[in-house]
Amino acid sequence: MIVAGCGGPESKEKHQKMPPEVPHCHSPVTPQVRFSSLVSLKAQLDQPYQHKHCRGSKNMNFSRKKLIPFLVLILSIISVLRLLRIAITTSSSSPPFPASTALPPTALGDACSPLSTCSKFPSEKNVSANVTGLREKEYRLLSNLIWQKAPCNLLIFGIDPQYVSLSSINAGGTTIFLEDDHNKISTLKTNSNTTRVYQVDYQIPAKEAYKLLKHARENPDCAPSSKLQLSKCQLALKNLPQEVYELKWDVVVVDGPSGSTPDEPGRMAAIYTASMMARNGNITDVVVHDVDRMIEKWFSWEFLCDENLVSSKGRLWNFRITGQSNSTNFCPAKTITIE
Repeated sequence: MIVAGCGGPESKEKHQKMPPEVPHCHSPVTPQVRFSSLVSLKAQLDQPYQHKHCRGSKNMNFSRKKLIPFLVLILSIISVLRLLRIAITTSSSSPPFPASTALPPTALGDACSPLSTCSKFPSEKNVSANVTGLREKEYRLLSNLIWQKAPCNLLIFGIDPQYVSLSSINAGGTTIFLEDDHNKISTLKTNSNTTRVYQVDYQIPAKEAYKLLKHARENPDCAPSSKLQLSKCQLALKNLPQEVYELKWDVVVVDGPSGSTPDEPGRMAAIYTASMMARNGNITDVVVHDVDRMIEKWFSWEFLCDENLVSSKGRLWNFRITGQSNSTNFCPAKTITIE
């Protein structure tokens, strides 16, 4: 009996038909393998060729690792350039702020313009020492409002060095200051026919605020439909220059009189008169300063109405009033629904 050995023809044929098992990664060149015997096949299978044939994928992974930091660097540079561009655009479009120190006797028209280079605005710490001064964010809101509407008719109750630049922003428009302090008026001069300063007399002390508010609520003469110069309302200012009543005002700022103490003149009449003038025009922005104080807050709510409040910064409120001279109420009645 002839028994076929391991190296017989049948065994060779069998092993030649069975390809060796190889890992998934392989080189593009097919290795030459001789299938002369089972021993040689096993020796070939035991060779560490997997490490050789996978070298290409490791090189690819190594290249990717080197590429990632390069891409991160490019994205970082692009982000920095975009931030610089935004910062440059913002600084060039924002109006600079005037100095808080008193200006020398000079023309209002010579005050620094938003497009010119001015000294820096006082810090929050320095402004807090002067309770009547505008903070930086408050001045920015007001100056931007006038910048958008210029040239316009601008009426300001009170005068302060911070407000002087507003007449320059309102180039080509009309700016009128109403001030009761003669010392403030004497330090300022004007060489412009469109910027004027008038001295007015406020006779009602701040301690009469509650009494006047009650009078306005109960007296029909204080309704917005009444004529301001002919009104019998105790809050109406009837001694102002005639052109103040004739012009249609685009912006009215109430920052005077001081109203710092109960015996000093308060701003009750100024806020009421500003609301009456606003309703006599088309669309008027009324800006009230020091709304952290009770009188300014009460009378703004009463005659300018919280639903007309369009913006605010710090102690500054901006109300937008639409002409409603025929209305009998300053603010619409609020309906309370009980479910």
